[in-house]
Amino acid sequence: MTQIRPERLAAQLKQSLAPVYFIHGDETLLVNECADAVRAAARAGGYSEREVFNVAAGFDWSALAAASDSLSLFAERRILELRLPGGKPGKEGGEFLRAYAQRPAEDTLLLIIAGKLEAAARRSKWVQALEQVGVAVPVWPVDAAQLPGWIEQRLAARGLRAAGEALELIAGRVEGNLLAAAQEVEKLYLLHGPGELDVDSAADLVADSARYDVFALVDAALAGDAVHAQRILSGLRGEGVEPVLVLWALSREIRSLTLMARQLKGAGLAQVLQANRVWEKRKPQVGAALRRIRGRRWWRLLQQCAQLDRIIKGRAAGSAWDELLQLTLSLAGQPVLEASA
Repeated sequence: MTQIRPERLAAQLKQSLAPVYFIHGDETLLVNECADAVRAAARAGGYSEREVFNVAAGFDWSALAAASDSLSLFAERRILELRLPGGKPGKEGGEFLRAYAQRPAEDTLLLIIAGKLEAAARRSKWVQALEQVGVAVPVWPVDAAQLPGWIEQRLAARGLRAAGEALELIAGRVEGNLLAAAQEVEKLYLLHGPGELDVDSAADLVADSARYDVFALVDAALAGDAVHAQRILSGLRGEGVEPVLVLWALSREIRSLTLMARQLKGAGLAQVLQANRVWEKRKPQVGAALRRIRGRRWWRLLQQCAQLDRIIKGRAAGSAWDELLQLTLSLAGQPVLEASA
């Protein structure tokens, strides 16, 4: 097969599953969404097992070779997921990938997720071999001129139709950051709901007019500043912010950090932060959280998010704001505090 653009991936996955998918680029949001789409399609296609390999210094390519040669324990279809944050497999890795492309393993889907490839790497023999046998999805940055259209597509997927001025306003707010743009779209959907979105409504909803912002809450919790986080949460409640918006901000960050915590098993902290395009000014807070919270504690935080979602939807008993305090302080790594004066 050949290269396809990210927006064409869904259509390709509906047609058939290729033996190899190679997703690469430095727009982490789009790379992750493409990888999620491949995983979902594979699960629907009966690929019930999944093994993940993180390539870091000293990576043992023979382990991946052994996994590709071995049969599934229960004779089921499986996904072998190879993560190449640096985009360079080295000589041994390049030779393995070339050989694999010539004879892909049966009942196996190889999903390769890589960072940005330099021009020389895109012309390398291992990349060409993968493109010939499977589907390559290069993810390029969305430039400033394309961003309003990109935001318009994201809004449309949520049932929102925005005027040109509203799109320009949102694009200016996020300053070219796709993750921030995606967050604004979700925020608009939660606060506005589907339908027409005019420029005045967009300005009201994306403005930084609130004294306490949900993103400031997340940053305080990540930094381990439990007292400040508690005060921000109290301010959000006092200003009438909906609990669902606070949960969305916290759970989005916790899911992202859970993924990064897994990646730390095969890479250093600086490499993981770089691969996930954590903003320079947020690296201290994110790094502090990853050093403070480890292992299954991330899973327990995700369980707290799920329980909170049920409470907010009225499917479980409890106080949404009390549980949000518990979640915030758990993320900050502190016991529950008494309300400050």
